[in-house]
Amino acid sequence: MARAFLFVLDSFGIGGAPDAEAYGDLGANTLGHIAEQCAAGLGDREGLRAGPLALPHMQSLGLAEAALAASGNIPAGWSLTARPRGLYGSASEVSHGKDTPSGHWEIAGQPVMFDWGYFPNDGAAFSDELVAAIIEEGKVPGILGNCHASGTEIIASLGAEHMRSGKPICYTSSDSVFQIAAHEESFGLERLLELCRTVRRLVDPLNIGRVIARPFVGSPETGFDRTGNRRDFSVPPPGPTLLDQVSESGHRVFAVGKISDIFAHQGVTDLRKANGNAALFEATVKAAQDAGDGDLVFTNFVDFDMLYGHRRDVPGYAAALEALDARLPRFAKMLKPGDLVLMTADHGCDPTWRGTDHTRERVPILGFGPGIAARDVGVRSTYADIGASVAAHLGLPATASGKSFL
Repeated sequence: MARAFLFVLDSFGIGGAPDAEAYGDLGANTLGHIAEQCAAGLGDREGLRAGPLALPHMQSLGLAEAALAASGNIPAGWSLTARPRGLYGSASEVSHGKDTPSGHWEIAGQPVMFDWGYFPNDGAAFSDELVAAIIEEGKVPGILGNCHASGTEIIASLGAEHMRSGKPICYTSSDSVFQIAAHEESFGLERLLELCRTVRRLVDPLNIGRVIARPFVGSPETGFDRTGNRRDFSVPPPGPTLLDQVSESGHRVFAVGKISDIFAHQGVTDLRKANGNAALFEATVKAAQDAGDGDLVFTNFVDFDMLYGHRRDVPGYAAALEALDARLPRFAKMLKPGDLVLMTADHGCDPTWRGTDHTRERVPILGFGPGIAARDVGVRSTYADIGASVAAHLGLPATASGKSFL
């Protein structure tokens, strides 16, 4: 039995990116600053959590050691482990962006060595020509927003007008992304998805990485909430990825959460959708029960980024980390001889940093499984070493980029 489980803790950076200054992120450290805030009592929230950040299972694997090597600092309130019981290390990103597709594709062996298209920060985000095409081809009466914005904030401010006018809410961020929010009932979920497909085609010449459907429900009186029916319409990776290698070898790729959307559904044989980290974990457990020899289970735990990093919510981020950490022993008990679990991230999103966008950081590498020898795998020069290691574990040829640390 040789199965692989790849867990991406979306945005769980550990600082120290060698090129952070070029991205305006020198000093950003998602783990380090969350731990610092928690140690100072600033991560407390009544009914949610209190005290220093406690991740005993990830710490036992070597997370403190990985953080020290990556950033030069041990998280506040922690100490080094006498004898880490897992694989531990960190990796730097070589892709040109600090976005979701770039991070995931690089993990899977395809770094993004080209520049994405981005929308301007000042003035209208979208050109008059693009807006006119969206209105005509998308058959909408106009658009709202047309700016850089936080998704929850722009829905709160424009949701009522959207429901009155029927105009979709269109916005972007520092990522290469066009986001469209619309009410599931008054606008219609299928209509929103079809509009996103139209916009996906219209922004292809601009080299925009993703068009994201952001459906929501609620009313002006009760407030609005985004639903779990988000869809990402991504461009395909620039070449074959680890997912393609696994599926072409005759084995299965279980894509849990938004993984399939990120890879434009390429190389995915089994799609498992779920909403929220707890549900994503349960979907991963079910996928593990279904997975056989040679299969890959690839999960993105999105809440860290979507609910807490972008919203600059330190207590929420800390509580979510602690909740996932507490679930790890249950998953470890399910593993069979030959299994390998690798945990990492796709970028940072330091909730103490300025703005609301991703941060350029190194990411952790934590690995465990029956018979997997504990050791320091060092600071890797590319995320692609993670996918290369999974390929080696499954007996597959090397990925397009990266070197196995196994």
